[in-house]
Amino acid sequence: MEGVGAYGGGKAGGAFDPIAFAQRPQVILRAVCWLFSIIVFGCISSQGWLPKDDKSGKEECLYNGDANACNYGVGISVIAFLASMGFLAGEYLFEQMSSVKTRKHYVLGDLGFSTFWAFLYFVGFWYLASQWGKSKSPPGDYGVSNVQAAIAFCFFSIFTWRFRQGADAAFATNYEADTSMPASYPSYPGGPDTDQHYQEPPFSAGPNQRGPTDFQAPAY
Repeated sequence: MEGVGAYGGGKAGGAFDPIAFAQRPQVILRAVCWLFSIIVFGCISSQGWLPKDDKSGKEECLYNGDANACNYGVGISVIAFLASMGFLAGEYLFEQMSSVKTRKHYVLGDLGFSTFWAFLYFVGFWYLASQWGKSKSPPGDYGVSNVQAAIAFCFFSIFTWRFRQGADAAFATNYEADTSMPASYPSYPGGPDTDQHYQEPPFSAGPNQRGPTDFQAPAY
C-alpha cells in the first residue's frame, strides 16, 4: 500500500490530507461513538428525570426510580464523549508519530479502552432495560421516547466501540518496500564476469611439462 507506515498509519512527516483523514474507518467510528454518546446523555439529562408531586423540588429517575441507573447512563456517555474527542485527536497525531514503539502503545491503549467501554455499554444497556421494564408508565408518557432512545443507543454503542480493527491488522507493521534500493548489486568494476567461461585450462602443459594424461616411466 502506497504511503502506509507502521501499524496501518501513514508515514510520519507526510502531508496531511483532511479528506483522506475524514474517510478513515477509525475516524468515522470515533465520530459515530461521539454522536451516540451525545444522544445517550442528552436523552437522560433532558427527560430522564420526573419532578415529584410532593412539591419538594426533587426529581425521580424514570428508570424505576433508580437514580443510579440515570447516573450510570449519563456517566459512561459523558466519559465516552470526552474519550471520543481524545481519540479523534490521537488519530490526527498518529500520523506524526515517527516511533514505531509509540504507535504500538497508542494502538494497545485504543484497543484496550474500546473493549472495556464496549463492556460498560453492555452493562448499561442491560441495567437500563431491566429497570425500565419494571417501571410504571409516567404521567402523560413524559420522557418515554427519551429513555427508550437512551437504551437503544447504549445497545448501538456496544458495537461502535467494539468494532475496531483486528489485532492482526492493527499490529501489522505494513512496512513498504523501499523501491529506491536496487534488486541486485552490479559487480565491482574490473571484477570477474560470471558469464565468462574458460576455453582451456588455466595452466596448459608446455613442451617440457607433463600433461594431465602423459605418463613417463621412471629411468633407473
